[in-house]
Amino acid sequence: MDKKGCLFVLLAAVVSGFSVFMNKFGVDGIDPYVFTFSKNVLVVLFLFSAILFFREFKVIRQLSLVQWLRLVAIGFFGGSIPFLLFFKGLSLSSGAVSALIHKSMFVFVAVFAVLFLRERLSKGFVLAAALLFAGNLLLLKQVNLGFGLPELLILGAVLFWSVETVISKHALRELPSRVVAFGRMFFGALFILVFLFISGSAVHLASLSVSQFGWIFFTSALLLVYVLSWYSGLKRIPASSAASILVLGSAITSSLSIVYSGAFSSFDVAGIALIFFGAIAVIGQAYILYAFVKLKNYFPLKN
Repeated sequence: MDKKGCLFVLLAAVVSGFSVFMNKFGVDGIDPYVFTFSKNVLVVLFLFSAILFFREFKVIRQLSLVQWLRLVAIGFFGGSIPFLLFFKGLSLSSGAVSALIHKSMFVFVAVFAVLFLRERLSKGFVLAAALLFAGNLLLLKQVNLGFGLPELLILGAVLFWSVETVISKHALRELPSRVVAFGRMFFGALFILVFLFISGSAVHLASLSVSQFGWIFFTSALLLVYVLSWYSGLKRIPASSAASILVLGSAITSSLSIVYSGAFSSFDVAGIALIFFGAIAVIGQAYILYAFVKLKNYFPLKN
């Protein structure tokens, strides 16, 4: 497994963990759809500047129709509809089951990666996935699980994001990570803007205060680092492994929440530990497999 790819996804996981925690404060008093759209627009401007700086604009000019359609699909499946579904479901849900569904996205990504990317899941990966799932379940401390419309909406968002991961992996085989990230945020922002006008939420854009703009700018910076590192990592390592490592973000968010609240239980500690061990196992078993393949190349078996 590519070392840089692992480091990029680890960075994405760390940034995601901090970002989710900080967004709880940033979105307070702001329409969540307006908040999401505003962040997307700023990130689009940052990414476009990066593309110009690294002289990758010629790549955009040379995109084929199929590549443009993939970028549109990435924006639709990853940068717009799932956010709308997720925020709506989260506003109606108690949070426990919804969090479990959201943090289990790596399971759906792994299934889609096997079906559409022809990735193979080793026994070590399955064990690591079990640790990750068990860790999330312990963090929730939820026994009586229910499933209704809110959870269905969040499940829809997770499925959209999982599909987007597979499409992005295909696009990253031909395109730079910054161009794919730009496609996701640009077309995602366009789709959300259409939704804002249809729903009537666009009027809230003019009522943003200076402090709210400050939070939007700060969280946009985190989002920029996240999308750059995530797509750079996804370009280099299997989608199933990348999605599993990303679960570390939930452990970081939970850790920050525990420190902020000043209260924790043995379930919290055990859950965070299992997630860390699970993510380490994903990276570890992949490196072991990589080393085995290298040794096999140096010392081929003779029939």
